[in-house]
Amino acid sequence: MTTETISIEVDSETALAYREADQQRRAKLAILVRWGLAGVFDRDTRTLVEIMHDIGMQAQANGLTPEILQSILDEPDDE
Repeated sequence: MTTETISIEVDSETALAYREADQQRRAKLAILVRWGLAGVFDRDTRTLVEIMHDIGMQAQANGLTPEILQSILDEPDDE
């Protein structure tokens, strides 16, 4: 898969958190954004809740359990 860079507007706190995040956290965020945007652009008539549900189902189908997700979110930042 080839990748491209895009720009999106976010609030100041989100921008700061992203700039201060290490590469591992940025990679995790990129995956979540990719899943989310794919859902939005594939079926733009769905609600946000429906899209979020589909993202969760896709993650679960790919082996992501609540425990694995929590362990990923709990990983300390590598600073």
